Amino acid sequence: MVMPDFPDFNEATIAAIATPPGAGGIGIIRVSGPQSHAILQQLFQPKKPPKKFISHKLYFGAIVHPKTGAVIDEVLAVYMRAPQTYTREDVVEIHGHGSYLLLQEILAQIVTFPDTRLAEPGEFTKRAFLNGRIDLTQAEAVAELLGAKTKEGASLAVNQLRGGLHGEIWKIRDALVALRAIMEVAIDFPDEEVEIFDVHELKTRLEREAREPLALLLARADGGKIIRDGISVVILGRPNVGKSSLLNCLLREERAIVTEIPGTTRDTIEECLDIKGVPVRIIDTAGIRETVEAVEEIGIRRARQKLGEADLLLLVLDGGEGLQAEDRTLFEVAAGKKVVLVVNKIDKAPSLDLSRYADAFSGAPVVAISATTGEGIRDLEDAVYEAATGGQGLQEVGAAAPNVRHATALQRALAAVQQVGEGMDANLPLDLLAIDLQAALSFLGDIIGETTTDDVLDMIFAEFCLGK
Repeated sequence: MVMPDFPDFNEATIAAIATPPGAGGIGIIRVSGPQSHAILQQLFQPKKPPKKFISHKLYFGAIVHPKTGAVIDEVLAVYMRAPQTYTREDVVEIHGHGSYLLLQEILAQIVTFPDTRLAEPGEFTKRAFLNGRIDLTQAEAVAELLGAKTKEGASLAVNQLRGGLHGEIWKIRDALVALRAIMEVAIDFPDEEVEIFDVHELKTRLEREAREPLALLLARADGGKIIRDGISVVILGRPNVGKSSLLNCLLREERAIVTEIPGTTRDTIEECLDIKGVPVRIIDTAGIRETVEAVEEIGIRRARQKLGEADLLLLVLDGGEGLQAEDRTLFEVAAGKKVVLVVNKIDKAPSLDLSRYADAFSGAPVVAISATTGEGIRDLEDAVYEAATGGQGLQEVGAAAPNVRHATALQRALAAVQQVGEGMDANLPLDLLAIDLQAALSFLGDIIGETTTDDVLDMIFAEFCLGK
């Protein structure tokens, strides 16, 4: 893999706490770079000192202050010799007790060593990428794995980390390189063009080996986005129709305060849940109505703001009261959004005619529930899932489903490939076709990191957590 031209980033040794803040059974400090071995030798006192540290072997001992010799913590330490490491540099890990105070003290001593500093967010993975251990799609998969919201999202990230998208991109890239080589030969030897360059055969290969695979990867993008990012669902309704009770019922916990007093909810409440593998960020809002109460008015303004950001609205209606003019007004407020009608309190009105709700609200899907007893909640979850996936369910996304950055580059690559095909039909000169092929290769290079600019790389790795 040809890597971009970067400064000597690996002259410095970097260190960071690799476990989350807070108390825990174990806390890990990770060190990577040329000073790693020296740092271990000077700070770590093994219980049974070895003649030399064997790579990838854990040793029990203590971390001591380099000046006073005072024991900071009892730890397990491991030295991993390059290139068989995450970053392909010398790496040391110190596994101590999960006290953030102790970890900070150990880290403070590590960064006193020459040419050693705190790691930037994602810098360990960035070094793995720059040292050629992984490509950019795999580096991004690390962040997606850490941030996965569902089991399906984690599985998708693992597939990408194991080279799912990387492998598919390289197949297409290799096909385009081979086609461009044929064109270059034909350009260099124009007298032999009839024998070297068969337009029909080349176009067939372009279609089968480049255009179709690119289109398939793009087709997976929507499914991948749903699994990765999920949807935002806003609970909407008049005051006291049971919005907060519905939130509590979906979460299976008492998250929101519920009273018989209208206007209890004064602010938005947001929580996350997993509905059949779809990450759902569900938002309870203040009941929208005309009010003179200042605090409630702020909550209503925030509710309206969330409406604009939502992917799906759950319009909650009071089954005991029947349809109200305010319900119709709220449906009009939700114009342009996907809406599921949620007729609540069916425990108080068991003989509801749901068809009249659908007729009154332009055929929107209707689900009858009782947020008090939990009746109908499974049906509501099914309706949310259907709305999120467009009624198709979560389709098989294959070994990889591109994220937004990938999808943009794939669209550009596909457009360039299509231009090549159109150019062949129009009998354009081969040197012009070769330019479009090279453009497609460049867009694919952006995905795997061959031609990615520094600012894009900085943006990608800035989203990582410290220590990864």
